[in-house]
Amino acid sequence: MNTIKISCCLLLTSMMLFSCKKEEKKQDNMETATEKATASITKSDYATMADGTKIDKYTLTNSKGMTMEVITFGGIITSLTAADKNGKFEDVVLSYTKPEDYFNGNPFFFGAIIGRYGNRIAKGKFSLDGKPYQLTLNDGVNTLHGGKGFDKRVWTAAPIDAANPTLKLSYTSKDGEEGYPGNLTVSVIYTLTDDNELAISYEASTDKKTIVNLTQHSYFNLSANFSNTILDHELTLNADKMLPVDGTLIPTGELKAVAGTPFDFTTAKEIGKDINAKDDQLAKGKGYDHCWVFADNATGVREVGTLYHKASGRLMTVSTDQPGIQFYSGNFLDGTKASKTGGNYELRTGLCLETQHYPDAPNEPKFPSTVLNPGEKYTTKTIYKFSVK
Repeated sequence: MNTIKISCCLLLTSMMLFSCKKEEKKQDNMETATEKATASITKSDYATMADGTKIDKYTLTNSKGMTMEVITFGGIITSLTAADKNGKFEDVVLSYTKPEDYFNGNPFFFGAIIGRYGNRIAKGKFSLDGKPYQLTLNDGVNTLHGGKGFDKRVWTAAPIDAANPTLKLSYTSKDGEEGYPGNLTVSVIYTLTDDNELAISYEASTDKKTIVNLTQHSYFNLSANFSNTILDHELTLNADKMLPVDGTLIPTGELKAVAGTPFDFTTAKEIGKDINAKDDQLAKGKGYDHCWVFADNATGVREVGTLYHKASGRLMTVSTDQPGIQFYSGNFLDGTKASKTGGNYELRTGLCLETQHYPDAPNEPKFPSTVLNPGEKYTTKTIYKFSVK
């Protein structure tokens, strides 16, 4: 009897050890697969424009399996994946389902590089050294995002590091383009790091005194289901002031404290909490469409805000060296464009966090300068880091 008991115990112990080793091997295989994920950049055909111009698509993949797709039209990010709390990678940026929607105007500026001047310039006018300049008007009485800006130009792309997937996009804006002075040579560098960061570096130089304010216009929805609104996303912004605007969304020149207003995101708050509050500024913007001014006076790249989606666990941290950020809550998305996840992009199904200098700064001497002189180099950097909590 004792022999039978001992044999049964040995058999049971062996089965348990085999099961444990099997699970360990499975776990090891998963870890090995993650470790062996190959960072890469691949090029493919995207589409051909009506005039015969061929547009390429580049796919960047980091060693963790995060991917990003970029097209040479507008330097547009058409896809960006991020892992949820279960490790599932899903696309978290809005983009069109048809190339023609980019080529025929891209009224929402989905995923694009913005320039020469991000945001609005009052009546499209500014002066440099007493000389007036008139820009193309494309937003009622104002100029928005450079007129026919960088989002509608074909960029030259070149992979510069596949192991740490990095793509350099280049464009030269000719003197007088959209009314801006100077031949402006621009480079934008996208990098997917092993820390699941999208790092964006901007560089520019000019042969004539000009203004420049570059940014990126991706719309984020961390739920990865674009039928959902972003109202349940929690936002923090390390900004104690914002720029009030007039009826055409041009800053009044005032820096207004956010404390006690719907614009206070100094501690985490769901975007939907105050977006429908009775507030003159919310009424003018049809929601949030304003520039926040960071509380610190630090130079260099520092963390300026976070975006969190509780259901998926996705957390996006924003770091930049810029003095402000335009938070836009997708107030003009109107259901006219098809969504990648079915249905259409309805009101507030995406949001933008555009790091930048202040809107209309060329006409506000109190605002940080956006002037670039010959011999100077414009450089700035922004990082969107994705993690879970």
